Amino acid sequence: MLAKITAKNQLTLPKILTQAVGATEYFDVEARGGQLILTPVRIQRSDAVRAKLAELDLTVDDMAAAVAWARAPAPRSASPTAMANEPASAYKVTPVKSKKVRVKKTKPPA
Repeated sequence: MLAKITAKNQLTLPKILTQAVGATEYFDVEARGGQLILTPVRIQRSDAVRAKLAELDLTVDDMAAAVAWARAPAPRSASPTAMANEPASAYKVTPVKSKKVRVKKTKPPA
């Protein structure tokens, strides 16, 4: 089967071939002896999360602390009504001038 490469080096694979290898978004690509070898790769979400945690050097204790923080009740000052109780002088308010709207008069149809 033929597959065409575009000007942007994109390659469209025939549907029958992609169906033969199963649903996958990623392929490992290698060049061997003048040929391109595509191998389907199924990335597990848990593997991706573990890799990201390792990259960020996060530990189990860091994760437990983050979960505890996220589950803790919000401080009282962060409640939605807290801003309503603040003095108005805390914020600078500048009035907005309204624009004049021109209304185009039309003659009613005769």
